[in-house]
Amino acid sequence: MSLSLDPEIAEALAPMAGAMADATPPAVGDIAGRRALWEPIIGAAGTAQPVPADVTTSEHHATADDGTRITMRWYTKDGAAPGPAVLFFHGGGYIFGHIDLFDGPVSRYVSASGVPMLSVEYRRAPEHPFPAPLEDAYTALSWLHEHASELGVDPGRIGVMGDSAGGGMAAAVSILARDRGGPLIARQILIMPMLDDRTTTPDPHIAPYVLWSYDDSRTAWPALLGEAVGGADVPATAAPARLEDATGLPPAYIEVGQLDVFRDEDTAYATKLSRAGVSVEFHLHPGAPHEFDSIAFTSDVARRATADRVRVLKSI
Repeated sequence: MSLSLDPEIAEALAPMAGAMADATPPAVGDIAGRRALWEPIIGAAGTAQPVPADVTTSEHHATADDGTRITMRWYTKDGAAPGPAVLFFHGGGYIFGHIDLFDGPVSRYVSASGVPMLSVEYRRAPEHPFPAPLEDAYTALSWLHEHASELGVDPGRIGVMGDSAGGGMAAAVSILARDRGGPLIARQILIMPMLDDRTTTPDPHIAPYVLWSYDDSRTAWPALLGEAVGGADVPATAAPARLEDATGLPPAYIEVGQLDVFRDEDTAYATKLSRAGVSVEFHLHPGAPHEFDSIAFTSDVARRATADRVRVLKSI
């Protein structure tokens, strides 16, 4: 039996599929076109569910090594006890998205888990190619550790989390922090992470169902990596699938849909971490394309995925 969409996801996608069928997707390399197409969709998805009333936000800033001022948004649940915290990186292929567009999802995670989150406005490619976005992530990690006591955070219980490119960023900053000898990361939560610049050959079984397409990847990775893309000199901190030694990385939660372009690289990464003795919880969701949870948030698979993420957040 061939692969097919989960029926509940197919139903949620139906109105969107009609509109997308009439639209010409942006050409490979068209970053402005992708920003114009996807940012309104992300914003609409973020506000399609209620934004919790019990979450308070505040703005903070940190300065990267090159002098850039990075904006970060701190989300806390009213009355939550001190303890763990999570650094959150939004998706968008490293080329689009802002923290404002992810207010809804981050607030819902914080409300459901009680774990505060620091969402990072990292710089985007191609205007700011690697390593600028990753250095922004590392700066935010260092800032959260430095301000842990005043924020009521246990510095031994700081996790990193992201979806899509944000999941790739969480994986990459985990590698960078290990290689630099800190700051400590207690858990990496990688939601359908974008990990491998070499994933360019379409899988015919999933090609009909992809939301993030192979052409999107062929646009995003060169924007981040430039001429190095696909070659032998891409470091694991740019594309975590390039990692050779996973020893000493934080315990990982990894999930991906079976109809996602990133399926094989995520499955391989879970195996690579496991073989290095890293604790891994891995979920492969049948019938689920990229970002299924924000499109079909009432589906059974999305509810289960969200419950798993909240459980893991609480366990940090």
